[in-house]
Amino acid sequence: MSGDLGLFGPDSVTWRLHREPILMLGGLRSLYLQALHPRAVAGVTQNSRYRADPWGRLTRTSAYVGTVIYGTTEEAEQAARRVRRHHARMTATDPRTGERFRIDEPELLRWVHVAEVESFLTTATRAGVRLSPEEIDRYYTEQLKAAELMGLDPATVPATAAEVSAYYDEMQPRLSLTRDGVETAMFLTVPPVPQNWGSRAFRLGLTLGPTRWAYFGIAATAVAMLPPWARRMYGGLGWPTIDLTADLSARGLRMLLSSVLATIPRSLRVAPMRDAALARAAAARTAAAHTRPTATSASA
Repeated sequence: MSGDLGLFGPDSVTWRLHREPILMLGGLRSLYLQALHPRAVAGVTQNSRYRADPWGRLTRTSAYVGTVIYGTTEEAEQAARRVRRHHARMTATDPRTGERFRIDEPELLRWVHVAEVESFLTTATRAGVRLSPEEIDRYYTEQLKAAELMGLDPATVPATAAEVSAYYDEMQPRLSLTRDGVETAMFLTVPPVPQNWGSRAFRLGLTLGPTRWAYFGIAATAVAMLPPWARRMYGGLGWPTIDLTADLSARGLRMLLSSVLATIPRSLRVAPMRDAALARAAAARTAAAHTRPTATSASA
């Protein structure tokens, strides 16, 4: 077993934060936010098969994030190299100007990175995860490693809560809701049930039954948790009362997830990548304890 604890390790805010199941809500929020960048969403819609295979794309994205967070340094770097090679071959057309652009442009990579990490952090804290202002800033600073893996210069990436807020202020004039953004948001809100998921009657039940309405409630919470300026771009309201309602909904969902997961065997609720990382961390602690000088030897 490798003793490499990866990019972050057990003492990081990153490990503490990403053990929270509520981050799945943050991931959905980040996708709504990312879709407000015309070039970013055009790059996805023109190069991705997410409409044909949404759950496959979700699985691959989750696996990548899990590898960066919990994998060894080598595993994280290998995963990032694969993604960079894939992106390097892709271009898209700006829907507003007709200009052809690479989807690995630094501005687009930076937008996706900031929208993702800010959504994870904001969703978790608003759902009740307690982090001090210093820990919040440390999470952003730790995530510079993930940004660098994707080819960004860390010096160009916001590394504190104040810098993220300033970045959003700077970006807002460049954002707008395009046709691609509308279609992506609709897809996120009402995703299709894959054809290979059981019988036609079963798929119809998922489409029209309680599961659909439960998911719709989650999607509505993700939208309500967007910054007020982003909600207004989607045609919603920026009222503080919406933020309060979203916070209560997120806290309730976090408690529900904790209760449900407590009834599931550990082997099914802990991802293998995280389980392997925890095992490496435990082995490292044991090795350190065995090599630590005793009081007698130290005084000698």
